[in-house]
Amino acid sequence: MTSSIPVRRVNHLVLQVRDLQRSIDFYSELFGFVEAVNRYGPKMAFLRAPGSQNHHDLGLVEIAADAPAANPAAVGMFHFALEVDDVNDLARARDLLAARAMIDREFDHGATKSVYGLDPDGNSFEIVWVVPRADWGEWETRAPDRLPLDLVADVLAWG
Repeated sequence: MTSSIPVRRVNHLVLQVRDLQRSIDFYSELFGFVEAVNRYGPKMAFLRAPGSQNHHDLGLVEIAADAPAANPAAVGMFHFALEVDDVNDLARARDLLAARAMIDREFDHGATKSVYGLDPDGNSFEIVWVVPRADWGEWETRAPDRLPLDLVADVLAWG
């Protein structure tokens, strides 16, 4: 008998937001999320990512239009990551975020390549592509924090 819970993956994320419809529109337009189930009252919605097998992937809870922003020095969520299937998808995501002036930062983390942005409430999201496992090399057991991302080279290598 194991002493740990046999978790398979993260199933969904729930965010507190200032304006429910604005957040639904943001995640629907930028990421293609669709409302998955009936809203739970006027202040909560559940969204599903395209092709997801989950009941819902993202929950949004409206708290108040004047709710204060999360304190970056306080305990809480740092960011959440949304995975794309291939490096070309990451390059398209970067272009889309750049066109909207939404790139917060971007890094090569060795086994993953990532572009980060902020949603309308300041929640940080990461668009991540996982390098094929056979190519992890030295990154199999460690991860660099902030190498510069070179998507041109990455697309040439894996695209």
